[in-house]
Amino acid sequence: MKINDMGEPIQQKPETASRFLEKTKRSIVMGMNGVVAAESTIAANAGLDILKKGGNAIDAAVATAAMMNVVAPMNTGVGGDAFMMVYLADEQKLVGLNASGRSAYGVTREKILERLTGNGNSIPVQGILPVTVPGAFDGWVTLLEKYGTITLEEALESAIYYAENGFLVTEIVHMEWRQNYRRLLDFPPSVSAYLIEGEAPPVGHLFVNKDLAKTFRILAKGGTKEFYEGSIAEAIVKYSNENDGFLSMKDFENHSSTWVEPISIDYKDFTLYELPPNGQGIAALELLNILKNVDMKSLGHNSAEYLHYFIEAKKLAYADLEKWVGDPEFNDLPVEKILSKDYGQERFGLIDPEKAMQRAEPGMPGEGDTVYFTVMDKDHNAVSFINSLYNKFGSGMVVPGTGIVLQNRGVLFSLEEGHVNVIGPHKRPFHTIIPAMVFKDGKFFMTYGIMSGSMQPQAHVQVLLNIVEFGMNIQEAIEAPRLRHFSGMAVMPEPGIGNNVLSQLEKMGHVLNEYTFGNHGGGQGIILDLTTGGMLGGSDHRKDGSAVAY
Repeated sequence: MKINDMGEPIQQKPETASRFLEKTKRSIVMGMNGVVAAESTIAANAGLDILKKGGNAIDAAVATAAMMNVVAPMNTGVGGDAFMMVYLADEQKLVGLNASGRSAYGVTREKILERLTGNGNSIPVQGILPVTVPGAFDGWVTLLEKYGTITLEEALESAIYYAENGFLVTEIVHMEWRQNYRRLLDFPPSVSAYLIEGEAPPVGHLFVNKDLAKTFRILAKGGTKEFYEGSIAEAIVKYSNENDGFLSMKDFENHSSTWVEPISIDYKDFTLYELPPNGQGIAALELLNILKNVDMKSLGHNSAEYLHYFIEAKKLAYADLEKWVGDPEFNDLPVEKILSKDYGQERFGLIDPEKAMQRAEPGMPGEGDTVYFTVMDKDHNAVSFINSLYNKFGSGMVVPGTGIVLQNRGVLFSLEEGHVNVIGPHKRPFHTIIPAMVFKDGKFFMTYGIMSGSMQPQAHVQVLLNIVEFGMNIQEAIEAPRLRHFSGMAVMPEPGIGNNVLSQLEKMGHVLNEYTFGNHGGGQGIILDLTTGGMLGGSDHRKDGSAVAY
């Protein structure tokens, strides 16, 4: 028996789930019939309601996506793009869907440069120039028609209700709205649709969006034909023309989503799956492939050595990302080379264990804002789903009378002649949004994702290592303090990483940026307990939402 300094026996704590609450802000959410984890509890419950009615994970995912459009309009919606990864339990099959849109047929590098004369040499963040064809809605419907069991009308029902009757604005949603509302001020239809007396709606405000409700009713009846050939496409093209944009009806009529095969890297007994380019999932895989060459567990969780190797590997992976990732339909991308064991060893050999490298070529351009959620049903089908406008409120433009915020994904095109990601006609830009899944010993294990632009591959790897190397549960792994590398020597650690660790990182040459909330992404995840069949959901305290189960 152990005793304290007073000679009294020390009460030993039982090894139960309660011990995790000492380390986390939330407990794991568990269910046998279904779990939905999203950054909005309203959206998570919209998905769970579908599961309770007998729908599958695909049905629930589309319902959740639609609801996120209503309750987080600054981050997501039918005016943006989406990527999905689906695990089909009966077939033990993993499939991916690229629902990102393309540039206009009428756009060229030369035309953009003409517009920019005297106004810089990169595509502007706001306005019509960075707007590409929205791909998300086609992805929702494509997914539902191939693997779902309910109608589109049923999937949109809850979103229509909340758009029509309103939802209460939560704290973090309000913060994100308030920090970015000025992007809307240059466009009267945007001000009318998403501001209250020229300001972001306050916390607790009942926000009603009748225009979006009307749009969803039209789409519930007309589907993709209405969006890409009918009244919605016509409204978007008309607004583009009024603002001297490039979009045409042909751009919408020729849009389609693409089924893709996920790419992967093995790490010990685990396999991380990401979607192939034009997304940045390959960076997470390369990062992990480099770190396979050092014993990360022995370095200690979030120690200076651990974080140093992570940062340096990230620099190397993102240098390749910047150089090699674009639309694969226009380029022969060296995916197999980048993910090979030999290349991982070669890149690892460039890391000095005691000193930060000054430069490994420029990393990712820009920052993004996204929503991620994940669903698993009673049959253990799972969907990893990410939907985004890129920057908050995208281009800042809302199509009059529709509630549709137009994304600004085109800002991620390069204007460098000959670059794999150079802007051109009917071309997909480089993308930041990435869903992920993990297998263990060849069997499905986890679905998860993290939001926030170039943080996503970094966070995918940090969360996975938390689980694989340090035995954390899904909630611990998501909540654990993260570190973000930006570019050059700049890194931003979250609170919870020790001062002695930060001092050591500075001695190695890393430059510590002052912490600001919102830079490390919010995540969601579900782990399948292979012994019980139980589903274990985790949801990030960095966002307003939650995991829900039954």
